[in-house]
Amino acid sequence: MTPFTQQVVAIIAAIPEGKVMTYGQIAACAGSPRAARQVVRILHSMSRKERLPWHRVVNAKGQIAITDEESRMMQETELVSEGVEFQLDGSIDLQRFGYEPDPDWLLHDVTSIKDENE
Repeated sequence: MTPFTQQVVAIIAAIPEGKVMTYGQIAACAGSPRAARQVVRILHSMSRKERLPWHRVVNAKGQIAITDEESRMMQETELVSEGVEFQLDGSIDLQRFGYEPDPDWLLHDVTSIKDENE
């Protein structure tokens, strides 16, 4: 696993129940703000293997980005069961339900992943 992938996995694993993060936000926290699409690929390929809370990741508009109807409904059901509320337009209020990792945690724990691999 690359250091960036390890950082992304660690950040997603840390999203608490009832909160969400965006693909771009995760990429920025992992040190590559323009790598949102890479986060999508990592989440797709690693969520089952790493037991990641994949359902807690949404697009920049606070919307579920999955196009497959069954998976989309599964994500919505999981989020609702955790107390996340959807607005009338189907989006999530990121001010209310968005998760901002502690900067100290990002500097210490996520950066240490990179240091261990160097």
